[in-house]
Amino acid sequence: MTAANDRWLQKLQAMDARFAQVSAELAEPATSAQPAKGVALAKEHARLARIVEPFRAYKALEAHRCEAQTILEDPAADAELKTLAAGEIDSLNGRTADALEKLKGLLVMSDQETIDSVVLEIRAGTGGEEAALFAADLLGMYRRYAEGKGWRFEMLSAAPTDLGGFREVIVAVKGDSIWTRLGYEGGGHRVQRVPRTEAQGRIHTSAATVAVLPEPEDIEVHIDWDKDVAEHTSRAGGPGGQNVNKVESAVRLEHTPTGITVSMRDDKSQHKNRAKARRILALRVAEHFRSQQRAAEAAARKSMIGSGDRSQRIRTYNFPQNRCTDHRLKGEGREGANYNLEQILAGNLDELIEALAAHDKAQRLASL
Repeated sequence: MTAANDRWLQKLQAMDARFAQVSAELAEPATSAQPAKGVALAKEHARLARIVEPFRAYKALEAHRCEAQTILEDPAADAELKTLAAGEIDSLNGRTADALEKLKGLLVMSDQETIDSVVLEIRAGTGGEEAALFAADLLGMYRRYAEGKGWRFEMLSAAPTDLGGFREVIVAVKGDSIWTRLGYEGGGHRVQRVPRTEAQGRIHTSAATVAVLPEPEDIEVHIDWDKDVAEHTSRAGGPGGQNVNKVESAVRLEHTPTGITVSMRDDKSQHKNRAKARRILALRVAEHFRSQQRAAEAAARKSMIGSGDRSQRIRTYNFPQNRCTDHRLKGEGREGANYNLEQILAGNLDELIEALAAHDKAQRLASL
């Protein structure tokens, strides 16, 4: 057993001990009298179980392997038993090594497994109306992917254009372990195609940005809505009848400590606009502090997929060649950095996302 594996086993044993402690606390009558504590313990129990249960299976395999090795090395052992042990030892060595590697993967990726709700923000970048149309294409791609997974897809805010594009669109997506899938989508997305508005058939390059903000049930950052946030209301412009022109339903919030602002005017109700704006502001403030923390981490962690650097061009959608290229997979000696564009836009993202997840896992393990 190497020193590195010893460190892994110490971490896993500590989690096993905590799992046993949490299980005991959940069984105590006093816990049922404290609903908030019970909910927190149940969540921690479920999170730990994802790793502890495979760890216990690994320990059973390791005990069996050690028993076979002991028989094999015992000069007084029965010859028939030694033959049986010898027949098992190679298989058990491989199985325990594989089980340990899988446990390492579970441990480095466990922070992603617990997030089942995200806010997806898509914004048109360079390219004018064509960029807005591309933003609409990305929205359709993610909607189809979510529908295929059976996820909930909720539109929060949209700024449409006359030709059917979006200058900005914000949606909430909810589903089991969703961050392990959509968490890789944050970054710059580039499109190469002949725009609808191009009369001479020339290929243009446009861009859109995608931000993926994890939305845990309990937002980690405390915001004092009275002291830290300035609120401004105004009449919402655009279509909507007399209410739009007479009632100050639009809400703009500014988080003074960070300067982050959110405007919401989609609903006729000021109350509903305020609730949506607060939800998005809380997520953006949390992401602001997470970004600061990431920037302070070691250089090896900065290159990790999902780091949140939205200025990075992560993917190109080339329509003339019907090719989608994810640039994070280039130069890795991998086949499949290029994918069929029609399939990608149809929402068939699993093959691409699984390649990114495997790359992410390898990066995390290598940086330890």
